[in-house]
Amino acid sequence: MIIEFTVGNFLSFNERRTISFEARGGVSELKDNFFKFDKQKLLRSVVLYGANSSGKSNLIQAFATMKNCVLNSVKLNETDELNYSPFLLSTLSENQPTFFEIVFIFQNQTFRYGFEYNQTAIINEWLFEVKKPTKEDVLFVRSDKGIAVSDKYAEGKGKEESTNNNRLFISLVAQLGGKTANQILQFFVDYNVISGITHTNYRILSQNMFLNHTSGFEESLVLFRQLKLGFQDVQIVEIDPAPEEIITTGTSAMKRILSANKRLSFNTVHNKYDEKGNVIDTISWNKDKYESEGTKKMIDFSGPIFDALQNGKMLIIDELDSKLHPLITMQIIKLFNSPETNPSKAQLLFATHDTNLLSTDIFRRDQVWFTEKDEVEQTDLYALDDFVFADGTKVRKDANLEKNYIAGRYGAIPYITNL
Repeated sequence: MIIEFTVGNFLSFNERRTISFEARGGVSELKDNFFKFDKQKLLRSVVLYGANSSGKSNLIQAFATMKNCVLNSVKLNETDELNYSPFLLSTLSENQPTFFEIVFIFQNQTFRYGFEYNQTAIINEWLFEVKKPTKEDVLFVRSDKGIAVSDKYAEGKGKEESTNNNRLFISLVAQLGGKTANQILQFFVDYNVISGITHTNYRILSQNMFLNHTSGFEESLVLFRQLKLGFQDVQIVEIDPAPEEIITTGTSAMKRILSANKRLSFNTVHNKYDEKGNVIDTISWNKDKYESEGTKKMIDFSGPIFDALQNGKMLIIDELDSKLHPLITMQIIKLFNSPETNPSKAQLLFATHDTNLLSTDIFRRDQVWFTEKDEVEQTDLYALDDFVFADGTKVRKDANLEKNYIAGRYGAIPYITNL
């Protein structure tokens, strides 16, 4: 579970900006939209609005980049460069380190972990265990003077000098069997960052769910039937390789092995009707060949969605609404916001331009966040509940959010001029 995430000097983010999943005490509506962990109240979902090129995708990319840095650090050679993309529109920041920090709960422990890095080296790195909002135990701190390991982090002792300049200390300790370090890495493994535009790269997760009837299989079928996508069931069918896929070179043994390999076809099952409209049979066809783009996306989405819901994970989606009807997007959000369909306390963060979703019937004011670029083209990030009008008042809980947003009352919209 994510409590908050901070990014600085990364793509369009120059100064540090933080997005929070903490439910605010002054927001009284939609109490089902948050859950309690110990004494904290955490939001089940957060939505990002903003003009094109305002930084929504860059914030989501920051989550993905931090994850990739942590998980791939162990694979780096000493001379490998890091994935460094600083804010380039200021002479003050172009040579400064990128900053990532995340506060999260995993296996009933709360941690604050972060690091700063440039093209060639990790500049700073830190890990704290959060005991209370105002009390933390330092586990380790890394700076240009070295790595200081606390007695409370015994698994890191004696490994300080073994860490290359371009590798994260947490990664090394995990590689050498550190229990807490592996716990931290597992958290990063578990949260998924996906695209709502190109969804073929994670369809294998959905395919495996339906092939093996694993957790989320039945719930996906229920969702498909609720959405009335036109098919009655899904099937994973083994088919022979196409002629052009049959291997004709190599040894005879190799040709027999490779040519015998089956391919999997992800099929949808439809009713077949007679002239009076009675169901007389079913017909199955490959979804990628015959289904609409929106239907294909929903099927491919089902794996990541129900993996998160069933296992209490974080799911981060850029352009969630792409190719989907607003009512379908709304249904996905409701799955996360409802305690009945989300008992495992999964969280959803997504970016959208669909203002139909901008309603106090769907989101609390602390669930709606905006990205907006200032006069020097750096991204600002703020919650609807942070917004203060010129007269000093804040957004009311009964406000018409969609109308006010389109009218520019909350900022974060494109300003179109006549040339």
